[in-house]
Amino acid sequence: MAMRHHDLTDPAAAQTAGPVTGEALAAYLRDQATEFLRALRLHRETGGWGNGAEGSADAARALRRSARRITGSLHTYRPLLDADWSEEIRPELAWLSGTLAMEHAYEARLERLLTALQRLSGATPVPAQPEPLPGATAPAHTTLTTGARTTGTTRAPRTTATAPATPTAPTTTATATAATTTAPAPPGTRAHPTAPPDRGNLTVGAAKAGALLERQLTLARTRAHSTALQALGSSRFHAVADKVALLASEVPLTAGAATTDLRPLAAAAEERLTDAVAALPLVTAGHPYNAEALVHGLSPDPAPHPQDAPWHQVRLLLRLHRYAREVLHAGPEPVEVRLLQAGQALDRHRDASEAAAAAAQAARTPRIAPATAYALGVLHADQRHEVEAARYAFQHSWQKDRKERAGTG
Repeated sequence: MAMRHHDLTDPAAAQTAGPVTGEALAAYLRDQATEFLRALRLHRETGGWGNGAEGSADAARALRRSARRITGSLHTYRPLLDADWSEEIRPELAWLSGTLAMEHAYEARLERLLTALQRLSGATPVPAQPEPLPGATAPAHTTLTTGARTTGTTRAPRTTATAPATPTAPTTTATATAATTTAPAPPGTRAHPTAPPDRGNLTVGAAKAGALLERQLTLARTRAHSTALQALGSSRFHAVADKVALLASEVPLTAGAATTDLRPLAAAAEERLTDAVAALPLVTAGHPYNAEALVHGLSPDPAPHPQDAPWHQVRLLLRLHRYAREVLHAGPEPVEVRLLQAGQALDRHRDASEAAAAAAQAARTPRIAPATAYALGVLHADQRHEVEAARYAFQHSWQKDRKERAGTG
């Protein structure tokens, strides 16, 4: 049975005297609207995105941040707001936030994939290993990537397949991954191969794989940049900015909002989060490796990974829960380590799953060389390992907190 919202409620907030009414919601929305307008003014003063100014990028991030918080608050506390106004502005703010986020997402994805390629192909120096004792075999080095502690030693996967002389059909990530991963490492660990031939085969295609990813993701980033510029100059955006400007001075609350307590609505957001977490396969995430995920990862189906969607939904609900707590605290809430660690793990999960999808998409490019497909397959498998590592880290922090609460309850 899922743990209810009283397990997530901040004890300090629970002891606050008196209810938190709609006036607190109105003050929070006015503050976020003011931040939105301040970021918009900074964006215009720096000349917009076209000149590539750092201040303009900061302004875009501030626009996204305030737009997300307004949207999340309108969603959680919608019974206290004018329904027509809320349903009109909420999707527009979500559109703006999503549009502005795409360029940064493609840039971060490319950097993540190129860094992983360099590491996997041996371009990134590997820390020196301790000298083994006489007659002993040196184990493969294991590095934690999520902060979750694991036990045991993981050896590097052995490459058992060789690429054909000439490609006869578009190569998918499924075939490349199947050829490279025969003994996957547990999530949260990354085995560094010690045999030169293993990396030698990968290095052949890593450069071309990196060039292919750079072409595809740079093109996608350029298009996202153009889309964002068009959006910021469109009548649709100006209409959104006008609505936010009105919000900064007047919040359309319902008649009874001034005396309605916000806590039940915030508690409902917490409960949705805990129910969604309870539906996750946390038992599977707590194992060293998810074999079912490997089967899905080897599938040639270009559809999104079937196991990722529930985790993305939990990430969204966790964000809504955080914004609801900010309203109750009348601003930035006290840092709760558990929520911070859970959010970071889910962010890594999202980034790794999208990076794996990008590697899979690149591997489906027609007429690429077998060595390129091989490198992309190894990269795809590496990112899916990162997905499992993030799930393990989330499970570890979440279940640990539940046990601690049960022990002190």
